[in-house]
Amino acid sequence: MASSFQSDFFQAQREQMVRTQLAERSICDPRVLAAMRAVPRHEFVLEEFRDRAYADYPLPIGGGQTISQPYIVAAMLEHLVLRETERVLEVGTGSGYVTALLSVLCAQVFSVERYASLAESARATLVRLGYNNVALHVGDGTLGWSEGAPFDAILVSAATATVPPALFEQLREGGRMILPVGPAWSQELQLIRKVSGRAEITVLEGCRFVPLVAGLTNHQ
Repeated sequence: MASSFQSDFFQAQREQMVRTQLAERSICDPRVLAAMRAVPRHEFVLEEFRDRAYADYPLPIGGGQTISQPYIVAAMLEHLVLRETERVLEVGTGSGYVTALLSVLCAQVFSVERYASLAESARATLVRLGYNNVALHVGDGTLGWSEGAPFDAILVSAATATVPPALFEQLREGGRMILPVGPAWSQELQLIRKVSGRAEITVLEGCRFVPLVAGLTNHQ
């Protein structure tokens, strides 16, 4: 169990992150800022990186995957304009950090992770911290989660050359999806709205994510 000193230290780090990395860089949605202030990011990073948990850059979480930079996470959440009543699909559970943020912001979260070891670690952390409105399974993220569809919003935490058709199909009419699109060296964050069954795309900003890979991995 964390000591009172550790808790105070991480709380101060979190407050500084919200103030300097988010609020001072144009993130203004009060619900997003409150969620980023509330969710303990240090609980979702490897022990050896906890002293850098609130730094403004990605950190490795195992399996060649990363926990994303806080700013880009906040930007994705803000652009989705999430509501408390919505059901959201997350592609790429990773450490479970974004899953926890979505849990705070939405009614129900469905999260798909390709790596079984990451999925189990994330599940344990989410349960331990009391994020109970989350369903998580190991699967091919490009296929989404058809049993849970349609979704009000979809957040994809890995880059793809094109939008996977299954994900767009599982988005409800009027729903929103945000994802990085492009090769490893030149990606852009795109916000996609489903309007009359068609995709309306808004290009937001440059970014860099690990690739979204179809199929399941043999690495546990």
